[in-house]
Order: sequence, then C-alpha cells, then structure tokens
Amino acid sequence: MKALFLSILLFAFTTNCSNDEGGGTENPENPVEPGNPTVQNEVNFYLTKGDQSVKLEKQSTILAFGTQVNNYTNIEVDASEKYQSIDGFGFTLTGGSAEMINSLNDSKRAELLQKLFGNVENAISINFLRLSIGASDLDGSTFSYNDIPEGQTDPNLEQFSIEKDEENLIPLLKNILAINPDIKILGSPWSPPTWMKDNKDTKGGSLLPEYYDVYAQYLVKYIQAMQEEGISIYGITPQNEPLHPENNPSMFMPATAQAEFIKKSLGPAFETSNIDTKIVIYDHNADKPEYPLTILNDAEARPYIAGSAFHLYAGDISALSTVHNQFPDKEIYFTEQYTASSGEFAGDLKWHLKNVIIGSMRNWSRTALEWNLANDANYGPHTDGGCTTCKGAITVTSSSSYTENVGFYIIGHASKFVPAGSERIKSNISGNLNNVAFRTPSGEKVLIVENDGGNTELFNAKYNGEWFTASLEGGAVGTFIWD
Repeated sequence: MKALFLSILLFAFTTNCSNDEGGGTENPENPVEPGNPTVQNEVNFYLTKGDQSVKLEKQSTILAFGTQVNNYTNIEVDASEKYQSIDGFGFTLTGGSAEMINSLNDSKRAELLQKLFGNVENAISINFLRLSIGASDLDGSTFSYNDIPEGQTDPNLEQFSIEKDEENLIPLLKNILAINPDIKILGSPWSPPTWMKDNKDTKGGSLLPEYYDVYAQYLVKYIQAMQEEGISIYGITPQNEPLHPENNPSMFMPATAQAEFIKKSLGPAFETSNIDTKIVIYDHNADKPEYPLTILNDAEARPYIAGSAFHLYAGDISALSTVHNQFPDKEIYFTEQYTASSGEFAGDLKWHLKNVIIGSMRNWSRTALEWNLANDANYGPHTDGGCTTCKGAITVTSSSSYTENVGFYIIGHASKFVPAGSERIKSNISGNLNNVAFRTPSGEKVLIVENDGGNTELFNAKYNGEWFTASLEGGAVGTFIWD
C-alpha cells in the first residue's frame, strides 16, 4: 500500500513541476482513483522562494513516507548520530532596534512582538538574542555605562549606571520575556568607557592593562544590574570584533590581550562574584581561527572559557570546525552576519541559508544569529561612523506599519521549528541541496534544505528505511518537519 501511496505522490509532484515549475502547491487534479484510500500527509513543509512569491508559507503538498524506488537525489537523515545541542536562532537587538520597535503604536508593537517571539502560526519564534553592552554602532549615539567628564577616572565604578538602556531596551526586553521567558541572551561590548582606553576615544584604541580588573568589574556590574531588572545574561564576549578598531564604537584587542584579561581579571571576577554567565571568546570573522586557538591554548585562560564566537564577513564557515576539532569540549557560536541595503532577496536568501544557517550548524555552532533586528527606512539609527547599509529584519516605516525583510525569513526557517535543546543529527549533502537536520526535544525531526542550483530538483528525504519525495525550485528553501 505504501508503494501505491508513493506512486500517487510522485504523479502529483511530476504534474506540479510541469504546471508551475515545482512551486510546491497541491495539484487541484486529485490523482487518487475512486475507491482507493486518500494519501495522508506525514510531513509539514514550509517554503520560501527567491522571487518572493512564497515566503515561509506552509504548503498543501501531501508528503508521505514510502519505499517506491526512484532515481532522485537522496538526503539521508540519521537520528542515531548526534552532534551539538542547539541554543537558538535570532538577531542582535541593538539600541536602535529597540527604539524603532518602541516607536510603533501599542497594538502594532504587540503584533510585531508576537510575530517575532510568539508561537502563533505566522510567528518565527526567535529564541536567542544578542545585546550590545553599552552602545553598538546601531545606536543613535555612543555611550558606555560609566561615562564621566574628560580627564576623570572612576576606578571604583561609583558612576556606573545602565540608565541609557532604561528608556527603550530594557522595557522592550521585559515585553519579550513576557512572551518567551526562556529566551537566551548574549551580551557583547563594542567599547569600554573611554577613560579605560589608551586613546580616550569611543573608536579604536586598546584597554589599558591597569584597568583590566576594573573592566572585569564593569562587566560583572552589568550582569548584576540586568539581573535586577529580571534579565538573565546567558553569556558575554569580552569584545565585539576585536580586530576591527575602525567602527564607532570599537576597540582593538589582540588574542594575547584577551587571554590575559580573561585569566587574570574576568574569569576570577566571575568566580568571586558567583557569576555563571558564559565567557565566549573572539566574536569576529572566520578568517582568523588562530585567534581563538591562541586563547584556548593558554592553560590558565582555558578553564574560564565556554567557547568561541564567529562572524563571516571574511573567511570560510569551515573555520568553526577547525576550532572545534582542536578543542571539542569547547562550544561554538555564530553571532553575527548582516544583510546589506544593496542586497537582493534571492541572493541573500541563498547565501545566508547556505552559510549562516546550514553552514554554521554543520560546523558545530549552537547558535545562528543575523545582525540587526530592526531599523528605519534609511537604515538608521546609527552612530557617526556606524554602519549605514545594515538592513534590519524589520523595517519600521511609521508608527502603524512595518515590513519584513529577507533576514526575517532566513532566521524563521530555523527558529520557528528548532527550539532550544534540539540536537543536530546526521544528514548528507548531495549536489546543490545544502541541508541540515535536527531532532527536537519533543522528538520531531526537522530538515532544512536550500537548493543552491538554478533548476528545480526532486529529491528523497530518507529516514528509517523509508523516504518522502519533495521538490524545490532553484534558490528556494524548504523546512520539512515530521514525527
């Protein structure tokens, strides 16, 4: 009977491909002969096409497991072979993002937050956020939590305050936590207070060694202050993009300095203050795996370190495995990639699914985070010298309207279906069909497939000796879910 079901299914797919180029909608001509049982759907299928005609939409195509032999490409999923646990998928909630989302009227803001963080049908259920500790370049201005008049210092941090985040960021985080109290949060500083730096400027410069202990206490006070607001910080990185001191704000921090800071100041400060927030090193591009390896090879620093974080503005995603293979007991995180104002939906969808979602997961990452969650139509706010072309997942166009951009769908193809605590399981890549598979805590299997080619492809997704046959246009992305 299963062979009959699959024959019916393949007839439907072949008809679909000839009529609408594999668009993934059910053929209105039901091929089931009178008197035969109706094929029952066993796989949910969500699709996005590069031409934007379909965007993260559940398909009515009937997908059923069977054993009818065919010559299509095979993706074999094996839940018995497990890899890393997954912490989540999401974005950086910059100060500018919070400002833009809060500029929406009450009803529209509530609608958007449910769509981003809720579990309703049209939601993408984001389960991981990154914050800037102090300002990032996508805040309206630069600031730290200890800004004092030029020429002064505050080694006891008596002027420490997170007041700058109390207008937009913290209230919005509380709204988000009300929707998803289990969301994980990573904090990353773009710059310490300027009085701690050798150039006394928000841009560039280095942390003066005499302030290593003070800066460690600054980060402790940040974690404690956020906890007092009911916001738990899951992890921090000591410095965003430590090899890129040209941004505003920014700071140069070579690997040897970061190792010294962690082993002599930050790690002991966390220990003394009973802080269990994870310390995640590097937080920069995949072209320099020697940076995290240098720190991890430091026997004094290594015990304090949970793992390494990466971006992909340079290098190859395989660098994450390079670091994992040398230190398999340390975690890997992918923490930032932006979509540009000049980018096209189709190209960004393909590249980011292939590299950020599928690529990072297949190279041991526990997270896949895109850059900015929201901005305005002019790609603001941003600092003087900050990114002017970074496109948010959401563009807020007025107090009563917003639009979803490609980043929303890039992350949504994973975050909607792969909750925290899922495990990556084995799947093979065949030809143009980049993919990654997961088993969720409830036992569901999730397969994300990106067709990197230009033509429609039929393929089998095989599991436990059976398979279903699906179709993806060139450049399309599908997420498939089954029990």
